[in-house]
Amino acid sequence: MIPAAFDYVAPTSVEDALAALAQHGDDAKIIAGGQSLLPVLRMRLNAPEMVIDLGRIESLRGVRDDGDAIVIGAMTPHAVVGSDPLVEEHATLISKAIEHLADAQVRHRGTFGGALAHADPAGDLGAPALALGAEFVIQGPGGTRTVAADDFFVDLFETAIGDDEILTEVRIPKRGGWGAQYEKFVRVAHQWPIVAVAATVRTDGGTIAEARIGLTNMGSTPLRARAVEEALAGQPATEDAVRAAAEQAAEGTEPPSDLNGDADYRRHLARVLTRRAVLAAAGVA
Repeated sequence: MIPAAFDYVAPTSVEDALAALAQHGDDAKIIAGGQSLLPVLRMRLNAPEMVIDLGRIESLRGVRDDGDAIVIGAMTPHAVVGSDPLVEEHATLISKAIEHLADAQVRHRGTFGGALAHADPAGDLGAPALALGAEFVIQGPGGTRTVAADDFFVDLFETAIGDDEILTEVRIPKRGGWGAQYEKFVRVAHQWPIVAVAATVRTDGGTIAEARIGLTNMGSTPLRARAVEEALAGQPATEDAVRAAAEQAAEGTEPPSDLNGDADYRRHLARVLTRRAVLAAAGVA
């Protein structure tokens, strides 16, 4: 289908983008890489009067070192993020998740911030961002504020970004030396995950000192498997210990039921994938 007619503007600064957003209000939609918005427009599920394209704002692109964190610009394409040496070293979990994200075309056109702001619970980046303790930098008319990942994902397709605000960058604490693994279960290659698990683990002499685990598509938002994290702390990095802890992966979740699988099936997958992800992240063959 052809989208309904709309006006279009491509500002070159965040300030100009915010001004356009303030001017058009509810009649405007922001477009980043367009991998989520364009299909919606083509199906006429949304018909904004104004589309504000952030693609020409160079300040929103790139990855930089900022002391104890790396900073990823919201408009940085997935392919750039996934291959960046800083990300590979200090946020390995992000690199591994991007390897599984859609196909090459989407990875080159889609943007890191756009995917996170879209907040699809089946998206591949929310759980890794949550597990890594990312912080989201949001700019609006009142200035800039930072929101922790725990508070960023509010509900289905809903985040802490206000209607008059723009996500500008994502800060990720450095976790060099941590193992990482992203386990994703799909029926068809490049599909949204039926369930996925993002795990990053710090070991010390064969013992799991700390684990951080995010769950994809196990509720209306990405979730932390905190019961598993607590059960793993101080345990030996062995198949038996990890299997026992992973049995708690579905605690506190509300997975959907659809044509790909019902809620019980997804709970089973969460336990299996958590075990696999943690063992791989801990370096256990």
